[in-house]
This record gives sequence, structure tokens and C-alpha cells, in this order.
Amino acid sequence: MFTRNWMMKLESLEKEHYYHIYNRGINGTTIFAGDENKRYFLALMKKYLSNNVSVFAYCLLGNHFHLVVKIDSDEKKVTQQFSNLFNAYAKAFNKMYSRTGSLFEKHFKRIKLHNDDYLRQVIIYTHLNPKNHYNLDYETYE
Repeated sequence: MFTRNWMMKLESLEKEHYYHIYNRGINGTTIFAGDENKRYFLALMKKYLSNNVSVFAYCLLGNHFHLVVKIDSDEKKVTQQFSNLFNAYAKAFNKMYSRTGSLFEKHFKRIKLHNDDYLRQVIIYTHLNPKNHYNLDYETYE
């Protein structure tokens, strides 16, 4: 028997609100094989998101990423821009590594941050991810 969770509707991205956005490679696969991949992902973020979101924190790890953002555009536009970012990155990654198929899990996750304390905690959590996953100092992690 299925639970209702598989049918949950994704939370809307509301203008002027803060969100923790994250996703991982399908089945935990690598999505950033090296610094070149990370630089390209950041360049695509700038291209697709710079006029649509304000980025407060981010962390790119081997098999997942975290973004802490404020939405500056309407829901439909910003959702499309995130989709464009992830599709463009996946196509380039697949071409570079001669792979096919989905790179990311189906939908990127988003959690609305309802107050300043929660926002601060998610920024700290995002910056500490290299320590939590690789025992690396966040201050020197690129």
C-alpha cells in the first residue's frame, strides 16, 4: 500500500521568502567530479539565477548541493530558471563524462525558512557541510 508521501505537492517558491534548496545525484551518484564542475555550476547559477534569487550561502559537495536563497521573482519564473540551471548542468556533465540519463533526483527539495533564527541555522548548516561529510574545514573548503 502506498503512503500519501509519494503524492506530496512540492512547496511553492514565494517571492520575498527565504528557502533552503538542495538535491543530490540520482542514487547518490557524483554530480561534482572536480573543481571544474563546481565552477561551471556556479557560472550557470549566475546565468540563470542572478536576476531571480539572492544567494546567502551555498555548498557544493561530491554528490549533493545546498543553497540558501531569497526568492526575488515570481514563482513560475524562478522555478523555470532553477529547472534551466539543473538541466543545463546535467547535459554538460553527461557530455563531459559520456553518461546518459538523469543526473539529479527528480525534483529539487525546498524548505521555506520562516524566521531569522531558522535562516541563520541553515546558513551555518550549509557552511559546515564539508566538515560533516569530509571532515574538512569550511574556512578552507573551496
